[in-house]
Amino acid sequence: MGLKKIFIYDTTLRDGCQGEGISLSVEDKLRVAELLDHLGVDYVEGGWPWANPKDMEFFLKGSKMKFKTARLAAFGRTRKAEVRPEEDENLQAILQSGVKVATIFGKTWDLHVERALNTTLEENLNMIRESVAFLKGVGLEVIYDAEHFFDGFKANPGYALETLKAAAQAGADWIVLCDTNGGSLPQEIRAAVEEVKRKVDVPLGIHAHNDGELAVANSLAAVEAGCLQVQGTINGFGERCGNANLCSVIPNLELKMGYTCLPPGHLKMLTSISRTVYEIANMVPANNQPYVGYSAFAHKGGVHVSAVLKDPRTYEHIDPSWVGNERRVLVSEQAGVSNLRYKAKDLELRLTPEEERDLIARIKEMEYQGYHFEGAEASLELFLRRKLGLYRRPFEIEYVKTLVEKRPGDRAYAEAIVKLRVGKEVIHTAAEGNGPVNAMDNALRKALEGSFPVIKNIRLTDYKVRVLDGKDGTGAKVRVLIETRDGTRSWHTVGVSTNIIEASWEALLDSIDYALWLEAKGIESPARST
Repeated sequence: MGLKKIFIYDTTLRDGCQGEGISLSVEDKLRVAELLDHLGVDYVEGGWPWANPKDMEFFLKGSKMKFKTARLAAFGRTRKAEVRPEEDENLQAILQSGVKVATIFGKTWDLHVERALNTTLEENLNMIRESVAFLKGVGLEVIYDAEHFFDGFKANPGYALETLKAAAQAGADWIVLCDTNGGSLPQEIRAAVEEVKRKVDVPLGIHAHNDGELAVANSLAAVEAGCLQVQGTINGFGERCGNANLCSVIPNLELKMGYTCLPPGHLKMLTSISRTVYEIANMVPANNQPYVGYSAFAHKGGVHVSAVLKDPRTYEHIDPSWVGNERRVLVSEQAGVSNLRYKAKDLELRLTPEEERDLIARIKEMEYQGYHFEGAEASLELFLRRKLGLYRRPFEIEYVKTLVEKRPGDRAYAEAIVKLRVGKEVIHTAAEGNGPVNAMDNALRKALEGSFPVIKNIRLTDYKVRVLDGKDGTGAKVRVLIETRDGTRSWHTVGVSTNIIEASWEALLDSIDYALWLEAKGIESPARST
């Protein structure tokens, strides 16, 4: 007998896009849909074709795509009050989208019926019943989302159940119970689902929001109580505090609860999918995100690392490779020799006991000065290789000069002059920029691209400045962290100084240096973050 199947319904492209700061183009949405199908989810909700012209364009293009596992679903509402289904523009838009799955929501809470819809409780039941029947009548699979179900069930359980029965009687294939305000507790979810199962003979689903930080827990509780479909989004994107995070829901169901959600072997794609969706949405990944976060299996304390080296189960609840993630050991002022030993092994470096002691002492001293290697592993790798005599920068800087000029009424002008040596060749060049750091970056690239063409493929994607001791005011020491990408990888470098230009230059040099190291060795280093 096989594992019990839980159907995964992804609404990243509709509910997820309602999250603050998230805006996907049609091409972005098509790419995400392709990724979700590759992951192996059962349904991809593409949007609301009636409410958003962009979503209709997505469906018209998406209908031509060949999905292997997913079914494309269009979202909408029940018909308007006192309007026939065949005359309702919203329902007609679903038909025009060309999908075979329609997901419509209706009101379950009597408060919404009377206050938001301004109609009667009986007419609302008719709206649900007739809308579902209309869509079923044209051959669509119909998923009925019972909006605000759990709040409605608390306020008027009898009426809330009647709305579900109306959808069931009209032929709904699924009834999804929605915690739309996200304020329910797991025990409330479980009790309500169990009651619905006794009264409604239609497969149930759960749609949870995260306003109480319980969307994942509520989804799991609903499955335990009998729900066979879970709706959510990649990375928990969504309105207000977000939706149930499928990157947590899926591994919990598969690895902890004995259900199957994805095709065999596809769970290993989860980390890559998560990070790619962040990239497409132009959002910074949450490092502390469970399962797929960059820090999800990161170990910093020396006691932890020592134990993990003996048996990873001591401080890891699963093998990170099961979800496509990897173990990381951070080297910092809190680290012991075990951390450095693990890092050296990861980088295929052999250290003598004396080298271990000297290096860890030097790292702790540098972090005391303000360096932060756990967030700049590329700088750490370069530091180790240089100290061990295993790497030398393939160019020498003779000097760098920056000029910033500000005249009344004009924008600031920045220029950098760089003189360096590559082998026996001396290169002397200058470049302008939006500021001194941008000017230095432009000048350095201009000087090096002829000798090292790989530099044309990298770009600085993030630049952070942290004041380390505010009491010194504008003379305080600062730490600069730079993120650099080459299209497939990213790495982080650090610089520290009381002079922000010097700190920036140090981090910038390391970012270029690391790209040249990767190119020279033709490797993907463990210091990469994607």
